[in-house]
Amino acid sequence: MTSQSGMTDFANPTWMLDLRRVADREHLLLASYAMHSRDTAGRVHPEPEHDYRGPFARDRDRVLHSSAFRRLSGKMQVFTGEMGEYHRTRLTHTFEVASVARTIARVLRLNEDLTETLALLHDIGHPPYGHCGEDVLAEAMRDHGGFSHNGFALAIVTQLEQRYASFPGLNLSFEVLAGQDVRAHKAEAAIGRAPLLEVQVVDLADSIAYDAHDVDDALQMGVLEHDELQRLSLIRRASAQVMERFGHLPPSRRRQALVHALVDLQVGDLVATATERLRNCDGRTADDICSDGVRLGHSETIAAERAELEAYLFEAVYRHPRLMTVRQSASDRLEELFQGLVKNPERLPLRFRTRIAEVGVHRSVSDYLAGMTDRFCDTQHRHFTTHSGGPLTDW
Repeated sequence: MTSQSGMTDFANPTWMLDLRRVADREHLLLASYAMHSRDTAGRVHPEPEHDYRGPFARDRDRVLHSSAFRRLSGKMQVFTGEMGEYHRTRLTHTFEVASVARTIARVLRLNEDLTETLALLHDIGHPPYGHCGEDVLAEAMRDHGGFSHNGFALAIVTQLEQRYASFPGLNLSFEVLAGQDVRAHKAEAAIGRAPLLEVQVVDLADSIAYDAHDVDDALQMGVLEHDELQRLSLIRRASAQVMERFGHLPPSRRRQALVHALVDLQVGDLVATATERLRNCDGRTADDICSDGVRLGHSETIAAERAELEAYLFEAVYRHPRLMTVRQSASDRLEELFQGLVKNPERLPLRFRTRIAEVGVHRSVSDYLAGMTDRFCDTQHRHFTTHSGGPLTDW
């Protein structure tokens, strides 16, 4: 680096930085309280460093190329394929969360590679049929260790994915595994030592994305109407922004503008409150921030308005009669398949029959079913109920 006189400024250490090196780029771009790659605790199975990719960039690519990630394209978010083609799948929702989370991380000068990895990973453990699939497996596994999609995600990336000869799973960094573990134990993470800021950002981005996009899907499919949404404070706030910017719009364009405004309004509020929260944190490390219990969130006003919106969506959308009918049918198929395989474990694919000795028959059946897409589960249920013998197909 040179001074205004053209001479090398040896007093400024940045002249020695090489932007081809991950650590040097992060030194320049990230806040002190971001999770820097140089501070990673490593992996369960040690690996040599990559020449030009940091550990979290490698983790991101491992998640992105996993078979479990690809299967998200066949898993419903809220609505099923029987109800149209517009709505989100788990995969499209995941990409939307990653986009929102990266934006927030960039503004707050956090580690974008780690943030994106956590975002791509956050729904990878969801079973088929959305939340009703999770409800079925949670009830079926109640006396056998329970089931949660966050816990199953850890099983996927540490055991079930088989992409490398040297180790089971994806051998992700400890920070990524810890971030997913936080999601599996949210109640414990809400007090005491705080999760990494990157973990918090992904959790917040997830709720921002699904609130806005569930509104979008429900409006487009006729489950909700614009006028009835106006009783909600956050919708009125976003609608006012749309009106001020565009005036009166036709229904389809008004819906899209409303969704954009909902996302932008919530992200803007979060960035503003987080910036203020972190204003005096320069010089502190990621570990300092966690130890001090620093937690990010929305302003009190927006937090209250978001809670009102989510309560309304729960009753008006997630419990809508059209959706409940589909959910019940899907739940019945999954429950029948679970109970049938527990009684007839010889019909599990070889990999899951072998797994019984390690985790027991109920967990092995649960893992098998949880990894399925909606359509694959339908196919296996049909095969199980119409053919009296032979193992089902592995995913």
